[in-house]
Amino acid sequence: MEAIYLDHAATTPMDQEVIDAMYPIYQQTFGNPSSVHSFGRKARQLLDEARRVMAKSIQANEKEIIFTSGGTEADNLALIGTAFANRKKGNHIITTAQEHHATLHTAEYLEKQGFEVTYLPVYKNGLIRVEDLQQSLRKETVLVSVMFVNNETGIIQPIQEIGELLKNHQAYFHTDAVQAYGLLDINVNELGVDLLSVSSHKIYGPKGIGFLYAKDGVPINTLQFGGEQERKRRPGTENVVSIAGFQKAVELAMENKSKRREQYQKFKELFLEVLRENGVTFEVNGDFHSQIASIVNVSFPGANVEQLLTNFDLDGLAASSGSACTAGSVEPSHVLTAMFGKNNPCTTNSIRFSFGIFNTEENIREAAERVAKIVHRLTS
Repeated sequence: MEAIYLDHAATTPMDQEVIDAMYPIYQQTFGNPSSVHSFGRKARQLLDEARRVMAKSIQANEKEIIFTSGGTEADNLALIGTAFANRKKGNHIITTAQEHHATLHTAEYLEKQGFEVTYLPVYKNGLIRVEDLQQSLRKETVLVSVMFVNNETGIIQPIQEIGELLKNHQAYFHTDAVQAYGLLDINVNELGVDLLSVSSHKIYGPKGIGFLYAKDGVPINTLQFGGEQERKRRPGTENVVSIAGFQKAVELAMENKSKRREQYQKFKELFLEVLRENGVTFEVNGDFHSQIASIVNVSFPGANVEQLLTNFDLDGLAASSGSACTAGSVEPSHVLTAMFGKNNPCTTNSIRFSFGIFNTEENIREAAERVAKIVHRLTS
């Protein structure tokens, strides 16, 4: 029985071209990019080239790219670093109730440090409302953080509208673009964002590497102390091998963006069509037309997340109940709770399926048929 992977929103397998790009660097380029000798300069060249590629992918300047250990660190640096650097201007932060825990738990930490945080509601369609943000803005608001695409529902948030709203306000605007990057067109200048987080392992690159875009002039306090790497914003010897792999993943993502979008959308529609053909009762959580192509969150009335995931796994099918960071937990999804309220059955009977480049129409159809059999068995 073929194992089928439908959990690409949690992480993606590495592309062979990415592995091939990294392997020679392991062998040949071990120098420290901060060293002035030839070994260090060779590593520095790789680092500089990767930074240019990352910057170009979002229409930024290479000086505005800070390499991090991934999306979580990028979110932490954006929120904590910006909040503390701008504390004299105010102590109010706005985010949403459906953010990734890398943002939510950081916001909770900032509350303990004396900041006041407003958590915007999210509605049944999976979207926040710009009017709610407008009403929550104060003179002392220093930071707004709204994720680009929700990692559980795949709903695309109104980032450009928010950027427009904040244009004449002192608050800096951060977006966690981890699920959006590589599939949606991102131009930081048109969007009006000041800070943007990206992770490599969501786009077929290595784990443990990401970047934070920080617009030139945005004050950020460093969270770590040591050397003067990353223009004194993130100390520590850069992970050159992983950065080179990340670069290759970015190049492939930019080259194949529209093709991947179309492919994933076909997979999603086929998957749902086969469920219908098999008489499965289900609901898609959130507005289907506001979703990114790669993610669909499905509620199966009468089913239970824990039973579903266990049976899927036994049948060689990988999916998720939401964020990978809470995959070991059977607590109701905080995202779906924010959308539908506590004790709504959707919060404990919903599964996230997410599609990737190594899926095929054949294994998507096969996966949907396995899901149908299991759902029927568990709900009959």
